Amino acid sequence: MNALPIEAAKAAGMARPESILPSGGHPHVDPVAYRAAMRELAAGVTIIAAGSGEHRRGLTATAVCSVSAEPPTLLVCINRATDGHTAISLGGAFSVNVIGPEHRALADRFAGRNGIHGMERFAEGHWDTLATGAPVLADALAVFDCRLVHAVDWTTHTVFLGTVVATRISAERPALVYRAGSFSHLPVA
Repeated sequence: MNALPIEAAKAAGMARPESILPSGGHPHVDPVAYRAAMRELAAGVTIIAAGSGEHRRGLTATAVCSVSAEPPTLLVCINRATDGHTAISLGGAFSVNVIGPEHRALADRFAGRNGIHGMERFAEGHWDTLATGAPVLADALAVFDCRLVHAVDWTTHTVFLGTVVATRISAERPALVYRAGSFSHLPVA
């Protein structure tokens, strides 16, 4: 996967003129204001899981996005300080488990809100595997089993792109969403 070089993007008229950016090349947006604005962006809640056996690791995430349907590819943005990041990097595979309101306690558990870390997070829920061997939640609304194909480090996070090699869809149920620091759910339309 090749990124368009900045010079080529500028020549194509795609890059912002540097004249609108302050010195240093970064816009001056207050990080607190940025986080407050991002909290208003409602997003589906997922559990990202990777590794196998005693090396399974996972985390709750909302930064998940479809990239392409052909080939089926998605991305996840993971903080580099998490052990889930290490498990994805070393294992080369991960799962994205879309969860519903009945999984709220599991979402809290995988977010580390209860002080539970590492392999201990998998003590709740029924976990199995599909094609890659990454842990998948048996009763998730949907599961994407992904083979890691590319990673891009960006400040504190890595954007992992994964080719989806297997999926599983459960019966239609409401989806868990996160907005303004709390969980809610969207009913089935």
